[in-house]
Amino acid sequence: MSWKLVSLGSLVAVLALSGCGTTQSVKEPVVEAGHTRCDAKAADFVIGQKASSQLLEQARIKAGAQEARILLPSDIMTLEYRSDRLNLNADNNAIITRVNCG
Repeated sequence: MSWKLVSLGSLVAVLALSGCGTTQSVKEPVVEAGHTRCDAKAADFVIGQKASSQLLEQARIKAGAQEARILLPSDIMTLEYRSDRLNLNADNNAIITRVNCG
């Protein structure tokens, strides 16, 4: 019986002390100028232009998005919705046809 009592006491002590450890905090991404969502209308100027990394970065900055991507018709995309991500949808010739956030 005393063996069970010692084991139970040790278990309680370990559980109590496990809450005393330090944890690393996860830093939130830096948000520029207070933007947390993108504004797709601000990036409409890219419609009709050929997709490029420079154009993508210009559109991302104008829209206030944290992330941006170019999506071709054959690309596989995630189904997660991210209000801070800008999507530039392009046709098979890499011409931007639509701009949206998500």
